[in-house]
Amino acid sequence: MNHNPQSSEGRHDDDAALSDFLASLMDYSPTIPDELVEHYLAKSGFQCPDVRLTRLVAVATQKFVAEVANDALQHCKARQATIPKDKKDKQQKDKRLTLTMEDLSKALREYGVNVRHQEYFADSPSTGMDPATRDE
Repeated sequence: MNHNPQSSEGRHDDDAALSDFLASLMDYSPTIPDELVEHYLAKSGFQCPDVRLTRLVAVATQKFVAEVANDALQHCKARQATIPKDKKDKQQKDKRLTLTMEDLSKALREYGVNVRHQEYFADSPSTGMDPATRDE
């Protein structure tokens, strides 16, 4: 066998870094509570008594949510930029951005999550029409 001393040294460094990272998770209090992560892990059939693993999942989930929210914000800004000038003048007074389901759906689609919301009665073309004149 051909053993390369540099590769075993690199592996030792990786193992040490991983051990340090896992140890730091014991002192870390993630945004997503351990109980919530444990609930959804148990619901999916996974149980592990190691709190470090639970916190690792919480950190990964927090990162995912932050990335999706940032991408949705970028979609919202792009949508706001395409608004016609006459409507944009009215919105200049109120500089707040409004996150829509469309923005969130586009952001999630980039991560392979397809979101479909149910069609509401108000979304129907016949909303507000007299029942006698509806074509249904």
